[in-house]
Parts: sequence; structure tokens; C-alpha cells
Amino acid sequence: MTVSPQRRQEILDALRRGTVPQRSLDALAVGLSRFEKAFDEELATVARGGAMFKAVRGEYGSGKTFFARWLQERALGRGFAVAEVQVSETETPLHRLETVYRRLIERLRTQDSMAGAWRSIVEGWFFTLEQDVLAEGGVDESNQTVLNQRVAELMEKRLAAITRTAPSFAVALRAYRQAVVAGEGAIAEGLMAWLGGQPNIGAEVKRRAMLKGDVDHFGALSFLQGLLVMLRDSGRPGLLFVLDEVETLQRVRTDVREKSLNALRQLIDEVDSGRFPGLYVLITGTGAFYDGPQGVQRLAPLAQRLHVDFGSETKFDNPRAPQVRLPGFGQELLEEVGRKVRDLFVSGSEAAQRVASEVDDRCVAGLAQNVVGQLGGKVGVAPRVFLKKLVVELLDKVDQFPDFDPARDGRIALSDSELTATERAARGAVDPDDIQLP
Repeated sequence: MTVSPQRRQEILDALRRGTVPQRSLDALAVGLSRFEKAFDEELATVARGGAMFKAVRGEYGSGKTFFARWLQERALGRGFAVAEVQVSETETPLHRLETVYRRLIERLRTQDSMAGAWRSIVEGWFFTLEQDVLAEGGVDESNQTVLNQRVAELMEKRLAAITRTAPSFAVALRAYRQAVVAGEGAIAEGLMAWLGGQPNIGAEVKRRAMLKGDVDHFGALSFLQGLLVMLRDSGRPGLLFVLDEVETLQRVRTDVREKSLNALRQLIDEVDSGRFPGLYVLITGTGAFYDGPQGVQRLAPLAQRLHVDFGSETKFDNPRAPQVRLPGFGQELLEEVGRKVRDLFVSGSEAAQRVASEVDDRCVAGLAQNVVGQLGGKVGVAPRVFLKKLVVELLDKVDQFPDFDPARDGRIALSDSELTATERAARGAVDPDDIQLP
């Protein structure tokens, strides 16, 4: 695929930091073609008003976060809104759905708004309502009083189902529009924040809208329904919501874990019931979370919903199943993604010929072997470190320094301070051989 200079820079900068890029992931994707058809079909089902819950499993280094962002990019390309939230005991406890909702709103993205899309979605929805009212006829665009009244009536009609379970959602939206029309910016800002689940909103803001308290556990799912209505009315097919790193639930207190697993089961059941047309929920976790005693298996109804019989051959895994597994990186895939990154780098380098010549396929393979060797031979743990070293220690240096010779000057050493706990554990597994770049 062709990548713009800006996207190329974003990808390389992310790799330099040792993180997964946010966009243009097809440029780096390896081994994911087997999932494309099934997941595109599922996105199409959701776009037609369906809903989907999917679980992805994979060990550290298998590319769970990469996969989730790859799918987000495919969803964005089809007009979806997306949000990715990392489950955390302190920041985003899964059993507190009001907090999950708030994080979702904070991380909302669309193709037009790659960060903080909540405001543009709300304002875009009101614009759509105005256009729908005008299209019906009988209202002069210059008559703001009548137009505002008709927009308010249409809003109530569109939100009727949500109002029955969460009347405050419609109340706050109505008050927000009134504040905008009246030029009361501070009130409008406060109401926008309240609708997004933010706590500690000023008493004056709540008083103007006759609101009490904050969005709570029970209201969060209804507010999510409201968001889906706004997306659908605005011509967007739905929302892809990613809950990443759910395996952290294994490390929390027993009572919190039980509540969180129940919240996950509740979310699956609500999706299956048809409550959330236009919602695609994707969770990611390790095999231990799905199969171990401190994860999904602690709650039988949840285990039953997510159970899949995985055989010894990953090539026969069903990508339509409720749970899919990522096969993990082997040496061949590691080198393939390294070559992709090298070619991407070369595409924008002023010293393209020299970079391609010095960091050739043999050099990429040598670096992969070096990094894997220093990580106890565990290829699956290596991708993050390998790609960071490839860009920072080889490609950047060959690009900038004409006398830099990877074979002579490209000795790669891994420091404990730059490794995650999992990477350090792998490194300590054996005494790695000192593998030199060819």
C-alpha cells in the first residue's frame, strides 16, 4: 500500500518509541490476511444494524494491540467511530461501567477527528436534525425560534427509546442545545462534559438542566445507546469499541474480579439481546485469561459464551468463531515485518539506495536473530524490541551517517531499563549467544 509522508513519519516515530502505530497498519501487517474476509463481513453485519462481540487471544508479542488497531483502521475506513480503552484496576476498572463509558467517550475517534471526536459527533448530530427538519418543509431557515422547536421535537422522537431508561440523556442534550443557541458557552461545555460521563460538574450547570448526580453504572449502558443513535442518525454505521488487556483482571482483588467478569458477561448478553444496534465490541487477552483459573473460567456463563475448541493446527481456526487466536510471531514473520519497515523507511529516505544496500535482507535477518537470541530464543517476545532497534540503531544511523557500517558498528545490546517485565523474564531464561550482524 502507498503511505503518505506524514503517515510514514507517524509509523516510524511510533516504532522508535517501541509502540504500535495508530494508522496505516496495513503497511506493517503480516499474517492477518486470513482474518480479513470474516471481520469485514462482521463489520458489514453491524453496519446493517446488527451487533457483535468478539474475543481475541494471544500471548505477549503475538500482536493483540496491533490486531485491534488494524481492525479499527478497517472500521474507520468504512465510516465507523472507534474507541480503544485499556482495562486497568485503577484507571478503568471493568466493573465500573460508568468509568468504562467515560473512557470510551474520551477516546472516541472518527476518520475526520482522530482524537476527541465526542464534540464533533454531538454537533454533527444536531446539524443532521436541522437538515432533516428543513427537508420536511414548512420551516423557514431564518426563523430560528420555530427551527429550534422542531429540532427539539425531532430529537425527542429519535431518543424516545433511550429516554424510557435514561431520561436525563435527552434532558441534558436539550439543555446543551439551548445553551449553545443562547450563547452560554460555559453551561454548554459543562453539559457536554456531563453527557460524556465526566464527574464533578458544577452545581450551576446541573441546576440549569435540572440534573442530579453523575452518570452512574446503570445509566452508562443507556448513554451508550444514545451515542449509537446519534452515530446512526449522522450517517455513521456504528461504533467499534475495543477493550484491550482484559487479562489484567487476573491480578485484581477477588471481589473486583468477580464483578468485572459479571460486567463482561452482562455486556455480551446485552449485545446478543439486540439492545445495541451498530455496536462491535472486541476484547483482547492472553490464553491464561480465557483458560486459567483466575479468568473467564471463574464465571461459567461467561466461559460458555466464549468457548471455542482450538485444535493443534492454527490454519484450521475459524475466524467467525466468538473467540479467535493469533498464532504469534515465528522467525519468518519477524523478518518479514522487518523487511516491510525497511522498505517503508527507504521510501522516504534521501539516502534510499545506501539504506537499502546496507540494511539488506541478510542484515534484517541478522538483527532479528540477534534480538531473539538476547531474549532467550523467544521469538514471540521480540517484535517490539526488534522493530525499535531496526529503526533507531540501524536505519536511522545508516540514513544519517555515511560512514556507518552495520556489520562493523551495529552491535546491538539490550538494556534491562528498556525492556518490559515480560521481555526481561525472557532474557533471563538462558544465557544468549553473542550473535553478530552479518
